[in-house]
Amino acid sequence: MALREAVVNAFVNNDYTKELAPKFELFDNRLEITSNGGLPDGLSKDEFFEGFSIPRNKELMRIFKDLDLVEQLGSGIPRILQVYNKDVFQFSDNFLRIVLPASESSASHGTEQVTEQVTEQGAEQVTEQVLTLIRVMDNEKYSRLELMQLVGIKHRPTFLYNYLQPSIEAGFVALSIPDKPTSGNQKYYLTEKGKAYNRL
Repeated sequence: MALREAVVNAFVNNDYTKELAPKFELFDNRLEITSNGGLPDGLSKDEFFEGFSIPRNKELMRIFKDLDLVEQLGSGIPRILQVYNKDVFQFSDNFLRIVLPASESSASHGTEQVTEQVTEQGAEQVTEQVLTLIRVMDNEKYSRLELMQLVGIKHRPTFLYNYLQPSIEAGFVALSIPDKPTSGNQKYYLTEKGKAYNRL
């Protein structure tokens, strides 16, 4: 039940203006579900946990309700919290991630340990695509098109999903206009963490 609610929540609250779908990553000890856009404007973390909802995609919400995948607006998060505690949720300005331990029965006891593992492993797990992107960057700021040309990728969704988004999530790349992620003037640059990794 909690897993279903987490999946539905990722789809109905994903910000599709970024042309990215929610990401589902299965590891040996956890499932990570990442949706784009962070919390909707006007919704605090406390309100989020209490079940208040501002779905970004109301039509998707209606479809899920017609399929009996959603009982009522705002019921998903409280249902997840019946099984897991609040530590499974990770918030940022541009993303919302839910990290579900492999065993629901141990969720309420092992969340802190899982969170530590995610933090430690996240620093170590760098994909080839992320490495390719940060290796072509120096101290300048780049547009998305410039970065695509540097890594030799023409398909925008592939670049966004496999290169740019994971680099931002890992803390290697940052946005020049973080409060307006879809701005036409958006540029991307290496963070200090990205520069340090490049020196390894």
